[in-house]
Amino acid sequence: MRKRIPAHALLACAALALPAFAAQAAEPFAACLAQLRGPALKAGVSGATFDTHTAGLAPDMAVIGLLDAQPEFKTPIWDYMAGLVDDERVADGQAAMARWQAELQRAASRYGVDPATVAAVWGVESNYGRTLGGRPLLVSLSTLSCFGRRQAYFRGEFYATLKIIQDEGMAPERLTGSWAGAFGQTQFMPSTYLRLAVDFDGDGRRDLVDSVPDALASTANFLKRAGWNPALDWGYEVRLPAGLDAGVSGRKNKRPMSYWAQRGVARADGRPLPAGDAPAGLLLPAGRNGPAFLVTRNFDALYSYNAAESYALAIAHLSDRLRGGGPLVQAWPTDDPGLSRAQRRELQRLLIARGHDVGEPDGMIGARTRAALQAAQRELGLPADGRAGLKSLQALRAGQPKAVD
Repeated sequence: MRKRIPAHALLACAALALPAFAAQAAEPFAACLAQLRGPALKAGVSGATFDTHTAGLAPDMAVIGLLDAQPEFKTPIWDYMAGLVDDERVADGQAAMARWQAELQRAASRYGVDPATVAAVWGVESNYGRTLGGRPLLVSLSTLSCFGRRQAYFRGEFYATLKIIQDEGMAPERLTGSWAGAFGQTQFMPSTYLRLAVDFDGDGRRDLVDSVPDALASTANFLKRAGWNPALDWGYEVRLPAGLDAGVSGRKNKRPMSYWAQRGVARADGRPLPAGDAPAGLLLPAGRNGPAFLVTRNFDALYSYNAAESYALAIAHLSDRLRGGGPLVQAWPTDDPGLSRAQRRELQRLLIARGHDVGEPDGMIGARTRAALQAAQRELGLPADGRAGLKSLQALRAGQPKAVD
Protein backbone atom coordinates (compact mmCIF):
# COMPACT_ATOMS: atom_id res chain seq x y z
CA MET A 1 0.00 0.00 0.00
CA ARG A 2 1.30 3.44 -0.90
CA LYS A 3 1.69 5.79 2.01
CA ARG A 4 -0.81 8.68 1.78
CA ILE A 5 0.75 12.12 2.10
CA PRO A 6 -1.27 14.28 4.51
CA ALA A 7 -3.20 17.13 2.90
CA HIS A 8 -1.40 19.75 4.99
CA ALA A 9 1.96 18.47 3.75
CA LEU A 10 0.80 18.64 0.16
CA LEU A 11 -0.37 22.21 0.67
CA ALA A 12 2.96 23.16 2.22
CA CYS A 13 4.86 21.64 -0.70
CA ALA A 14 2.58 23.41 -3.15
CA ALA A 15 3.19 26.74 -1.44
CA LEU A 16 6.95 26.26 -1.70
CA ALA A 17 6.64 25.32 -5.36
CA LEU A 18 4.41 28.24 -6.37
CA PRO A 19 7.14 30.76 -7.31
CA ALA A 20 8.86 28.27 -9.63
CA PHE A 21 5.46 27.17 -10.97
CA ALA A 22 4.53 30.77 -11.74
CA ALA A 23 7.83 31.39 -13.52
CA GLN A 24 7.32 28.29 -15.66
CA ALA A 25 3.78 29.42 -16.40
CA ALA A 26 4.72 32.91 -17.60
CA GLU A 27 5.41 31.98 -21.23
CA PRO A 28 2.32 29.78 -21.77
CA PHE A 29 0.25 32.40 -19.94
CA ALA A 30 1.36 35.12 -22.36
CA ALA A 31 0.59 32.85 -25.31
CA CYS A 32 -2.84 32.07 -23.85
CA LEU A 33 -3.66 35.77 -23.40
CA ALA A 34 -2.77 36.39 -27.03
CA GLN A 35 -5.21 33.64 -28.03
CA LEU A 36 -7.95 35.16 -25.87
CA ARG A 37 -7.86 38.52 -27.61
CA GLY A 38 -9.98 37.49 -30.58
CA PRO A 39 -12.76 35.84 -28.54
CA ALA A 40 -12.75 38.85 -26.20
CA LEU A 41 -13.37 41.19 -29.12
CA LYS A 42 -16.24 38.97 -30.27
CA ALA A 43 -17.66 39.23 -26.75
CA GLY A 44 -17.79 43.03 -27.04
CA VAL A 45 -14.44 44.00 -25.50
CA SER A 46 -12.57 46.58 -27.54
CA GLY A 47 -9.02 45.94 -28.62
CA ALA A 48 -7.86 48.98 -26.68
CA THR A 49 -9.53 47.74 -23.50
CA PHE A 50 -8.06 44.27 -23.87
CA ASP A 51 -4.55 45.50 -24.61
CA THR A 52 -4.55 48.10 -21.84
CA HIS A 53 -5.78 45.83 -19.09
CA THR A 54 -3.88 42.67 -19.99
CA ALA A 55 -0.52 44.41 -20.38
CA GLY A 56 1.70 43.34 -17.51
CA LEU A 57 -0.67 40.68 -16.16
CA ALA A 58 1.10 37.77 -14.46
CA PRO A 59 -0.62 34.55 -13.43
CA ASP A 60 -1.51 33.82 -9.81
CA MET A 61 -1.04 30.06 -9.71
CA ALA A 62 -2.35 29.85 -6.13
CA VAL A 63 -5.90 30.07 -7.46
CA ILE A 64 -5.53 26.79 -9.35
CA GLY A 65 -5.21 24.86 -6.09
CA LEU A 66 -8.38 26.49 -4.80
CA LEU A 67 -10.51 25.03 -7.59
CA ASP A 68 -10.94 21.81 -5.62
CA ALA A 69 -10.77 23.19 -2.10
CA GLN A 70 -14.11 24.98 -1.73
CA PRO A 71 -15.28 24.91 1.92
CA GLU A 72 -18.89 24.23 0.92
CA PHE A 73 -17.78 20.77 -0.20
CA LYS A 74 -14.74 20.04 1.98
CA THR A 75 -15.76 21.27 5.45
CA PRO A 76 -17.94 19.18 7.80
CA ILE A 77 -21.42 20.69 7.83
CA TRP A 78 -21.27 21.42 11.58
CA ASP A 79 -18.02 23.37 11.16
CA TYR A 80 -19.36 25.23 8.14
CA MET A 81 -22.59 26.25 9.85
CA ALA A 82 -20.94 27.13 13.17
CA GLY A 83 -18.71 29.72 11.55
CA LEU A 84 -21.33 31.24 9.27
CA VAL A 85 -24.35 31.35 11.57
CA ASP A 86 -23.17 32.43 15.01
CA ASP A 87 -24.50 34.95 17.52
CA GLU A 88 -22.03 37.55 16.31
CA ARG A 89 -23.24 37.39 12.70
CA VAL A 90 -26.86 37.49 13.86
CA ALA A 91 -26.29 40.60 16.00
CA ASP A 92 -24.29 42.32 13.25
CA GLY A 93 -26.98 41.44 10.73
CA GLN A 94 -29.80 42.82 12.81
CA ALA A 95 -27.84 46.05 13.27
CA ALA A 96 -27.21 46.23 9.51
CA MET A 97 -30.89 45.62 8.79
CA ALA A 98 -31.84 48.47 11.11
CA ARG A 99 -29.38 50.81 9.43
CA TRP A 100 -30.50 49.92 5.91
CA GLN A 101 -34.16 49.31 6.74
CA ALA A 102 -35.56 51.76 4.17
CA GLU A 103 -33.49 50.33 1.32
CA LEU A 104 -34.29 46.73 2.26
CA GLN A 105 -38.01 47.48 2.45
CA ARG A 106 -37.92 49.27 -0.89
CA ALA A 107 -36.12 46.31 -2.46
CA ALA A 108 -38.67 43.94 -0.92
CA SER A 109 -41.50 45.99 -2.43
CA ARG A 110 -39.91 45.99 -5.88
CA TYR A 111 -38.57 42.42 -6.07
CA GLY A 112 -40.64 40.46 -3.55
CA VAL A 113 -37.72 39.17 -1.48
CA ASP A 114 -37.91 39.85 2.26
CA PRO A 115 -35.22 41.90 4.04
CA ALA A 116 -33.94 39.05 6.24
CA THR A 117 -33.20 36.84 3.24
CA VAL A 118 -31.31 39.58 1.40
CA ALA A 119 -29.41 40.48 4.57
CA ALA A 120 -28.51 36.82 5.14
CA VAL A 121 -26.91 36.62 1.70
CA TRP A 122 -25.01 39.82 2.49
CA GLY A 123 -23.86 38.41 5.83
CA VAL A 124 -22.63 35.10 4.49
CA GLU A 125 -21.03 36.55 1.36
CA SER A 126 -19.06 39.45 2.84
CA ASN A 127 -19.88 39.69 6.56
CA TYR A 128 -22.04 42.73 5.78
CA GLY A 129 -19.41 44.38 3.63
CA ARG A 130 -16.42 43.79 5.90
CA THR A 131 -14.75 41.09 3.79
CA LEU A 132 -14.90 41.72 0.06
CA GLY A 133 -11.87 39.66 -0.93
CA GLY A 134 -8.51 40.99 -2.01
CA ARG A 135 -7.60 39.11 -5.19
CA PRO A 136 -7.61 41.25 -8.38
CA LEU A 137 -10.29 39.85 -10.66
CA LEU A 138 -8.28 40.34 -13.84
CA VAL A 139 -5.39 38.34 -12.39
CA SER A 140 -7.48 35.50 -10.96
CA LEU A 141 -9.78 35.13 -13.96
CA SER A 142 -7.04 35.37 -16.56
CA THR A 143 -5.12 32.66 -14.68
CA LEU A 144 -8.18 30.43 -14.48
CA SER A 145 -8.85 31.09 -18.16
CA CYS A 146 -5.48 29.63 -19.07
CA PHE A 147 -4.82 26.86 -16.52
CA GLY A 148 -6.76 24.18 -14.70
CA ARG A 149 -10.24 22.91 -15.39
CA ARG A 150 -13.36 24.88 -16.39
CA GLN A 151 -11.32 27.25 -18.56
CA ALA A 152 -14.26 27.98 -20.87
CA TYR A 153 -16.37 29.14 -17.94
CA PHE A 154 -13.69 31.39 -16.51
CA ARG A 155 -12.92 32.90 -19.91
CA GLY A 156 -16.50 34.12 -20.06
CA GLU A 157 -16.07 35.71 -16.65
CA PHE A 158 -12.75 37.27 -17.72
CA TYR A 159 -14.40 38.89 -20.74
CA ALA A 160 -17.27 40.07 -18.53
CA THR A 161 -14.78 41.72 -16.16
CA LEU A 162 -13.21 43.59 -19.06
CA LYS A 163 -16.67 44.74 -20.15
CA ILE A 164 -17.44 46.03 -16.65
CA ILE A 165 -14.26 48.11 -16.79
CA GLN A 166 -15.05 49.27 -20.32
CA ASP A 167 -18.81 49.87 -20.15
CA GLU A 168 -19.54 50.54 -16.50
CA GLY A 169 -16.66 52.86 -15.63
CA MET A 170 -15.41 50.62 -12.82
CA ALA A 171 -11.75 51.10 -11.97
CA PRO A 172 -9.80 47.82 -12.22
CA GLU A 173 -8.30 48.29 -8.76
CA ARG A 174 -11.82 48.28 -7.28
CA LEU A 175 -12.52 44.90 -8.83
CA THR A 176 -11.08 42.61 -6.19
CA GLY A 177 -12.80 39.61 -4.74
CA SER A 178 -12.64 35.88 -4.27
CA TRP A 179 -10.23 33.54 -5.97
CA ALA A 180 -12.99 32.58 -8.45
CA GLY A 181 -13.87 36.16 -9.42
CA ALA A 182 -16.92 36.95 -7.25
CA PHE A 183 -16.84 40.56 -6.08
CA GLY A 184 -18.74 43.24 -4.23
CA GLN A 185 -20.86 43.38 -1.10
CA THR A 186 -22.86 40.32 -2.14
CA GLN A 187 -20.22 38.66 -4.32
CA PHE A 188 -21.61 38.58 -7.84
CA MET A 189 -19.71 36.88 -10.61
CA PRO A 190 -18.94 39.39 -13.39
CA SER A 191 -21.38 37.86 -15.88
CA THR A 192 -24.09 37.90 -13.21
CA TYR A 193 -23.34 41.57 -12.60
CA LEU A 194 -23.82 42.34 -16.28
CA ARG A 195 -27.17 40.52 -16.33
CA LEU A 196 -28.72 41.34 -12.98
CA ALA A 197 -27.03 44.21 -11.14
CA VAL A 198 -29.23 47.29 -10.69
CA ASP A 199 -28.68 50.95 -9.89
CA PHE A 200 -30.78 51.37 -6.74
CA ASP A 201 -29.28 54.54 -5.28
CA GLY A 202 -30.00 56.57 -8.39
CA ASP A 203 -26.48 57.74 -9.14
CA GLY A 204 -26.50 56.32 -12.67
CA ARG A 205 -24.01 53.52 -11.91
CA ARG A 206 -24.38 49.91 -10.88
CA ASP A 207 -21.89 49.68 -8.05
CA LEU A 208 -21.82 46.52 -5.93
CA VAL A 209 -18.55 47.48 -4.24
CA ASP A 210 -19.23 50.85 -2.64
CA SER A 211 -23.03 51.11 -2.83
CA VAL A 212 -24.90 49.02 -0.27
CA PRO A 213 -28.31 49.90 -1.83
CA ASP A 214 -27.15 48.69 -5.25
CA ALA A 215 -25.79 45.46 -3.76
CA LEU A 216 -28.90 44.67 -1.71
CA ALA A 217 -31.32 45.38 -4.54
CA SER A 218 -29.19 43.45 -7.03
CA THR A 219 -29.31 40.44 -4.72
CA ALA A 220 -33.07 40.72 -4.43
CA ASN A 221 -33.28 40.94 -8.22
CA PHE A 222 -31.09 37.83 -8.53
CA LEU A 223 -33.33 35.83 -6.21
CA LYS A 224 -36.50 37.01 -7.93
CA ARG A 225 -35.10 35.94 -11.28
CA ALA A 226 -34.09 32.60 -9.71
CA GLY A 227 -37.74 31.90 -8.88
CA TRP A 228 -38.18 33.31 -5.37
CA ASN A 229 -41.85 33.20 -4.33
CA PRO A 230 -42.77 35.70 -1.60
CA ALA A 231 -45.71 33.52 -0.59
CA LEU A 232 -43.40 30.66 0.48
CA ASP A 233 -40.97 30.12 3.30
CA TRP A 234 -37.59 28.66 2.32
CA GLY A 235 -38.49 25.64 4.42
CA TYR A 236 -38.45 24.40 8.01
CA GLU A 237 -36.41 22.33 10.38
CA VAL A 238 -38.52 19.22 11.02
CA ARG A 239 -38.71 16.17 13.25
CA LEU A 240 -38.94 12.83 11.51
CA PRO A 241 -41.11 9.97 12.73
CA ALA A 242 -39.42 6.69 13.55
CA GLY A 243 -39.26 4.43 10.56
CA LEU A 244 -39.53 7.08 7.87
CA ASP A 245 -37.68 5.81 4.82
CA ALA A 246 -34.67 8.07 4.24
CA GLY A 247 -34.80 7.00 0.60
CA VAL A 248 -37.49 9.62 0.01
CA SER A 249 -35.05 12.41 0.94
CA GLY A 250 -33.35 14.80 -1.45
CA ARG A 251 -33.80 18.45 -2.31
CA LYS A 252 -34.98 17.59 -5.81
CA ASN A 253 -37.29 14.80 -4.66
CA LYS A 254 -40.13 17.16 -3.83
CA ARG A 255 -43.53 15.95 -2.66
CA PRO A 256 -46.64 17.91 -1.65
CA MET A 257 -46.49 19.28 1.89
CA SER A 258 -49.52 17.14 2.67
CA TYR A 259 -47.50 14.03 1.78
CA TRP A 260 -45.02 14.81 4.54
CA ALA A 261 -47.70 15.73 7.06
CA GLN A 262 -49.53 12.46 6.44
CA ARG A 263 -46.32 10.54 7.21
CA GLY A 264 -45.83 12.21 10.55
CA VAL A 265 -43.24 14.82 9.65
CA ALA A 266 -43.67 17.84 11.93
CA ARG A 267 -41.88 21.12 12.41
CA ALA A 268 -39.15 20.99 15.02
CA ASP A 269 -40.61 23.99 16.86
CA GLY A 270 -43.86 22.12 17.41
CA ARG A 271 -45.97 24.07 14.94
CA PRO A 272 -47.83 22.18 12.22
CA LEU A 273 -46.66 22.10 8.65
CA PRO A 274 -48.49 24.55 6.41
CA ALA A 275 -51.61 23.21 4.78
CA GLY A 276 -51.73 22.67 1.07
CA ASP A 277 -49.70 20.98 -1.59
CA ALA A 278 -46.68 23.23 -2.01
CA PRO A 279 -43.82 20.96 -3.14
CA ALA A 280 -41.08 20.34 -0.58
CA GLY A 281 -38.05 18.06 -0.43
CA LEU A 282 -36.54 16.41 2.62
CA LEU A 283 -32.96 17.57 3.18
CA LEU A 284 -30.72 15.48 5.45
CA PRO A 285 -27.33 17.24 5.26
CA ALA A 286 -25.77 15.02 7.94
CA GLY A 287 -27.86 11.90 7.52
CA ARG A 288 -30.83 10.51 9.38
CA ASN A 289 -29.42 11.33 12.83
CA GLY A 290 -28.76 15.02 12.20
CA PRO A 291 -31.03 18.02 11.67
CA ALA A 292 -33.69 17.48 9.01
CA PHE A 293 -35.36 20.09 6.83
CA LEU A 294 -38.26 20.34 4.44
CA VAL A 295 -37.19 22.77 1.72
CA THR A 296 -39.28 24.54 -0.88
CA ARG A 297 -38.46 26.05 -4.25
CA ASN A 298 -37.24 29.16 -2.45
CA PHE A 299 -34.40 27.04 -1.08
CA ASP A 300 -33.56 26.20 -4.68
CA ALA A 301 -33.33 29.93 -5.42
CA LEU A 302 -30.79 30.29 -2.59
CA TYR A 303 -28.94 27.25 -3.93
CA SER A 304 -28.63 28.92 -7.34
CA TYR A 305 -26.57 31.73 -5.76
CA ASN A 306 -23.75 29.27 -5.03
CA ALA A 307 -24.48 25.69 -5.98
CA ALA A 308 -23.99 23.94 -2.63
CA GLU A 309 -26.70 22.76 -0.27
CA SER A 310 -24.63 23.67 2.79
CA TYR A 311 -24.33 27.23 1.48
CA ALA A 312 -28.06 27.54 0.87
CA LEU A 313 -28.77 26.13 4.32
CA ALA A 314 -26.47 28.70 5.94
CA ILE A 315 -28.34 31.51 4.16
CA ALA A 316 -31.71 30.03 5.07
CA HIS A 317 -30.91 29.46 8.74
CA LEU A 318 -29.26 32.86 9.12
CA SER A 319 -32.37 34.50 7.66
CA ASP A 320 -34.47 32.76 10.33
CA ARG A 321 -32.10 33.92 13.06
CA LEU A 322 -32.24 37.50 11.74
CA ARG A 323 -36.03 37.34 12.10
CA GLY A 324 -35.61 36.39 15.75
CA GLY A 325 -35.61 32.62 15.45
CA GLY A 326 -33.42 30.40 17.60
CA PRO A 327 -30.65 27.90 16.90
CA LEU A 328 -31.38 24.55 15.31
CA VAL A 329 -33.31 22.22 17.59
CA GLN A 330 -31.58 18.98 16.61
CA ALA A 331 -27.86 18.75 17.34
CA TRP A 332 -25.41 17.75 14.62
CA PRO A 333 -24.33 14.09 14.91
CA THR A 334 -20.84 14.70 16.28
CA ASP A 335 -19.20 14.63 19.69
CA ASP A 336 -16.85 17.44 18.61
CA PRO A 337 -18.97 20.42 17.49
CA GLY A 338 -17.70 23.23 15.33
CA LEU A 339 -16.63 26.60 16.71
CA SER A 340 -18.15 30.04 16.36
CA ARG A 341 -15.87 32.81 15.16
CA ALA A 342 -15.49 34.09 18.73
CA GLN A 343 -14.39 30.61 19.80
CA ARG A 344 -11.99 30.41 16.86
CA ARG A 345 -10.40 33.68 17.91
CA GLU A 346 -10.05 32.31 21.44
CA LEU A 347 -8.41 29.18 20.06
CA GLN A 348 -5.96 31.32 18.10
CA ARG A 349 -5.10 33.39 21.17
CA LEU A 350 -4.46 30.21 23.15
CA LEU A 351 -2.16 28.96 20.40
CA ILE A 352 -0.28 32.27 20.51
CA ALA A 353 0.07 31.87 24.29
CA ARG A 354 1.75 28.51 23.65
CA GLY A 355 4.31 30.22 21.41
CA HIS A 356 2.77 29.46 18.01
CA ASP A 357 2.67 31.98 15.17
CA VAL A 358 -0.84 32.16 13.76
CA GLY A 359 -0.83 35.83 12.78
CA GLU A 360 -3.67 38.05 13.93
CA PRO A 361 -6.38 36.15 15.85
CA ASP A 362 -9.16 36.89 13.38
CA GLY A 363 -11.31 33.77 13.61
CA MET A 364 -10.23 32.62 10.15
CA ILE A 365 -8.75 29.13 10.21
CA GLY A 366 -6.01 29.35 7.59
CA ALA A 367 -2.86 27.39 6.91
CA ARG A 368 -0.84 28.91 9.77
CA THR A 369 -3.58 28.28 12.33
CA ARG A 370 -4.01 24.68 11.15
CA ALA A 371 -0.27 24.02 11.31
CA ALA A 372 -0.04 25.54 14.80
CA LEU A 373 -3.07 23.60 15.96
CA GLN A 374 -1.59 20.34 14.69
CA ALA A 375 1.54 20.96 16.72
CA ALA A 376 -0.51 21.81 19.81
CA GLN A 377 -2.70 18.75 19.31
CA ARG A 378 0.39 16.54 19.34
CA GLU A 379 1.56 18.19 22.55
CA LEU A 380 -1.86 17.65 24.13
CA GLY A 381 -2.24 14.03 23.02
CA LEU A 382 -5.04 14.70 20.54
CA PRO A 383 -5.34 13.49 16.95
CA ALA A 384 -3.20 15.95 15.00
CA ASP A 385 -5.72 16.72 12.25
CA GLY A 386 -5.56 20.52 12.45
CA ARG A 387 -9.34 20.74 12.78
CA ALA A 388 -10.57 23.54 15.03
CA GLY A 389 -13.27 21.74 17.02
CA LEU A 390 -14.59 22.06 20.55
CA LYS A 391 -12.39 19.26 21.93
CA SER A 392 -9.24 21.04 20.82
CA LEU A 393 -10.46 24.33 22.27
CA GLN A 394 -11.27 22.71 25.60
CA ALA A 395 -7.89 20.98 25.69
CA LEU A 396 -6.12 24.26 24.99
CA ARG A 397 -8.10 25.95 27.74
CA ALA A 398 -7.06 23.26 30.20
CA GLY A 399 -3.46 22.94 29.03
CA GLN A 400 -0.57 24.95 30.41
CA PRO A 401 1.05 27.37 27.95
CA LYS A 402 4.51 26.42 26.80
CA ALA A 403 7.33 28.54 28.13
CA VAL A 404 8.45 31.12 25.60
CA ASP A 405 12.22 31.45 25.25
